[in-house]
Amino acid sequence: MSPYLATGAHLPRRAFLRGAGVTLALPFLEAMTPAFVRAAAAPRSPKRFVAMCATLGFHTPFLHPRESGPNYALTPYLEPLAGLRSDFSVLSGLAHSEQNGANGHTSELTWLTAAKHPGLAGFKNTISLDQLIAEKIGTQTRFPSLILGTGSESLSWSSSGVPLPAESSPSRAFRQLFVEGTPAEVEAQTRSLKRGRSVLDTVLGEAKKLHRELGHADQQKLAEYFTAVRELEGRLIQNEAWAHRPKPKVAAPPPTDIQSRTDAIGKMKLMQDFIVLALQTDSTRTVTLRLSGMNAVPEIAGVSQDWHNLSHHGQDPAKIEELKIIELAEFRAFADFLTKLKTVQENGVPLLDHTAVLFGSNLGNASAHETKNLPLLLAGGGYRHGRHVAADPKKQVLSNLFVSLAQHMDVATDRFGYSTGVLDLRS
Repeated sequence: MSPYLATGAHLPRRAFLRGAGVTLALPFLEAMTPAFVRAAAAPRSPKRFVAMCATLGFHTPFLHPRESGPNYALTPYLEPLAGLRSDFSVLSGLAHSEQNGANGHTSELTWLTAAKHPGLAGFKNTISLDQLIAEKIGTQTRFPSLILGTGSESLSWSSSGVPLPAESSPSRAFRQLFVEGTPAEVEAQTRSLKRGRSVLDTVLGEAKKLHRELGHADQQKLAEYFTAVRELEGRLIQNEAWAHRPKPKVAAPPPTDIQSRTDAIGKMKLMQDFIVLALQTDSTRTVTLRLSGMNAVPEIAGVSQDWHNLSHHGQDPAKIEELKIIELAEFRAFADFLTKLKTVQENGVPLLDHTAVLFGSNLGNASAHETKNLPLLLAGGGYRHGRHVAADPKKQVLSNLFVSLAQHMDVATDRFGYSTGVLDLRS
């Protein structure tokens, strides 16, 4: 019999399967709730917060609906999210004040902080929203927060205004979540992963014992979770193999669209799948993901020009059409992420319902480096969705939304940055 399910016992909420160099956190299962609690009332799920910023912006005419309220017509960028319409809100009119900085892209430094004049002489950043939340609830999980990026920089800043490093390697992030032990065990498990051996193989004995003693619903949920782990491992192994595969020798100058560097959507999807596993196992409750653009041609069918150059389209219709292809791919990937969060059940409720996801950019008009009227979507988290919230810029600032998000995560505050109130989307 499993040590977790001895007579009269139930599976602990922070249960793990262990093997040499591996600790595999389990998703929430019915067996983690005592029978008398199950009979009385369903337990509450913890709240989570995810923030994703695409630093080259989005072409807002393809995103913001003309109509406000619930009866808006879907725009091109919202089409991939049509099936999730009741799970997200489109936000327009919001921005941080005084974001003119050292250059046209420094506003990404303050997307989650609201500090003014980023990068100029004397600039000192302030704490980012995710770290304010992590200070409050970070001790409740193995990782106080996860700071991720498809490039080397992050969205997160400490209480003293110091930038916090981002993990840009999905495989390293995966090992951070699942692989531990002595240095020798970690090295052995890393070699196993590179050979294609799953972390699940290491804990297979314990997993089989546990599986036999779970109810049908828990068995199915565990099987779905293990499948997600294996699929992500397979993609990580394939991704790493490309990085180490010898490149063909040619007489021509090397092209800019090298696979390991320019597969922006692939990197985005890998990181998002990792985030789902991290939240599903309650390894953390606060995540940031910085989505970098690039001065190169991304590996997306139909795109032939440098992404950064396309973002500075100057209203050139041909450039805007290519930019649309890139940004539609980003929104399709985001739709897949929300769908996975909605599919995962926790306490009989979709994980998305307890996870507030902020997705957008620090640039409202990337072509002009404009920082007003930012492109923003807010999904999940128990908010009232299915509408376009067109905020009045004279009455609402982005920091007002941050106050609401902080309060949602049980941070007792009525101010953040240069907030003037609370933009509460629950009613």
